[in-house]
Amino acid sequence: MKCFPEGPSSSSSAASTAGTAPGGTADKQPRASVAPLSRYESQKRRDWNTFLQYIRNQRPPLALAGCGGAHVIEFLRYLDQFGKTKVHAPGCAFFGCPNPPAPCPCPLRQAWGSLDALIGRLRAAYEESGGKPETNPFAARAVRFYLREVRDSQAKARGIRYEKKKRKRTPPSTGGDAGEHSSTAAVLGGGGSGSGSGSGLPEGSTTAPPGGSSIP
Repeated sequence: MKCFPEGPSSSSSAASTAGTAPGGTADKQPRASVAPLSRYESQKRRDWNTFLQYIRNQRPPLALAGCGGAHVIEFLRYLDQFGKTKVHAPGCAFFGCPNPPAPCPCPLRQAWGSLDALIGRLRAAYEESGGKPETNPFAARAVRFYLREVRDSQAKARGIRYEKKKRKRTPPSTGGDAGEHSSTAAVLGGGGSGSGSGSGLPEGSTTAPPGGSSIP
């Protein structure tokens, strides 16, 4: 009696042909490619996570819905400890000197341009996370006044002028809704190198961020 070699089992045969399309070629499913985030979007996400972590660390923890302009100002003051910009005190010999010839014990602070760009990104992130523009704490009048005070005081202390960039006028679009752009589109373009707080605030900026300042 002759013994014939046993052929492949039905299970192994099915497994070998499971990934093969009719015609003998492998069935390759197209993978959707995810576009990398822009520098601005990445910075905005880091800033937003930094703020959320800040309010969670409060005692007692603060809910986002309970945040107001006063809490935002406290957050900005908290970030000053990670600043890299020398702001001379009124009694300093180098007060108003843009290029001091020697070091002084005056504190380091976050530059006004850094804070202004940060508030723009957080204002946009708040609304993108489902918050309403009318309840946006980053757009509160108190925050705008605080930024204006920081800008004016740093300009005097450092002996510099903050020049606001002029916006380029664009012709009205045809066939589109003029109000389709969100109110936060004007702050796009802020961002910079990271700071010790993880918020990535650019230091030493002497001009308003692209798209205009948060201060009217």
